[in-house]
Amino acid sequence: MTRLFHVSDVHFGREDLEAIDWFGRKVREEQPDAVIMTGDLTMRARPREFSAAAKWLESLGRPVTVEVGNHDLPYFNLWARFVTPYKRYEALEHMIERPLDVKGIAIVPLKTTARFQWRLNWSKGHVSTRSLQESLALVEAAPGGDLIFVAAHHPLIEVGTAATSKTWRGRVALEALATAGAHAVLTGHVHDPFDVVHEVNGRTVRLIGAGTLSERVRSKPPSFNEIRVEGASFETVARFKGEASVPL
Repeated sequence: MTRLFHVSDVHFGREDLEAIDWFGRKVREEQPDAVIMTGDLTMRARPREFSAAAKWLESLGRPVTVEVGNHDLPYFNLWARFVTPYKRYEALEHMIERPLDVKGIAIVPLKTTARFQWRLNWSKGHVSTRSLQESLALVEAAPGGDLIFVAAHHPLIEVGTAATSKTWRGRVALEALATAGAHAVLTGHVHDPFDVVHEVNGRTVRLIGAGTLSERVRSKPPSFNEIRVEGASFETVARFKGEASVPL
């Protein structure tokens, strides 16, 4: 069995210290095949927050791939947001959209953040034509027979959580990815875990969301997802700090 730990929204600067220590212990004790981090490593994209995040991820000692979340773009410095939005990610550069060598599984990145949007709330998701085309090319290039997991920050469609993603062109992206062969889309942003089955033109695609390891909890306590893969099938288990694990 292949085991992936899917974690999101740690929000260094507002991290839950007990939760990140608990997650680190679980990684060291159980040695998952890989860790997938779906964005919002930081609270305000400050250099010290990125430095703490990089140190924490390195300490896990497992293959890690990271997606960028909306909180990982500069918040107060508009020049940095528009001109050099990812400069502060330099300490983590080797982990950003890093290919993972996991037998039978292809992890495909999909960018859902934007430096600017034609709406007031820039925290919500946005899938550009270019980002979608790049992801579709990777889906189509995946080895035949692999499970294809797309990793993004924002849920592509609403899944009934208290928080919303309101991802522009999210449904278009989901339909295109599912048609191309994606089996699941792994996301964060809403701070509550979920695993929802969605049908697209006769194909089944799973929408899987991880909770948060920050102080900014919503309806559920701090958690991460464990994805257990057996051949062509997989299941998601939400693991809550201080509570029992729950199959989703």
